[in-house]
Amino acid sequence: MKELVEYIARALVDNPEAVKVNEVEGEQTSVIELKVSKEDLGKVIGRQGRTARAMRTILNAASTKLRKRSVLEILE
Repeated sequence: MKELVEYIARALVDNPEAVKVNEVEGEQTSVIELKVSKEDLGKVIGRQGRTARAMRTILNAASTKLRKRSVLEILE
């Protein structure tokens, strides 16, 4: 899951070196934290959160296939 989010985020931003992804695993849910540079934050979130919602949908579909639950958090 971590690699999937990192791949998508690096494709969206202007500064791919600044993309950092951290995965915190719990018993049933894993939280994936995405951190990008301040200039690229708008590109990752998108207009009215559409890009972020699309990333969450893709993550949800991939984690459902693995019978896990994943949550994406975009950090500033």
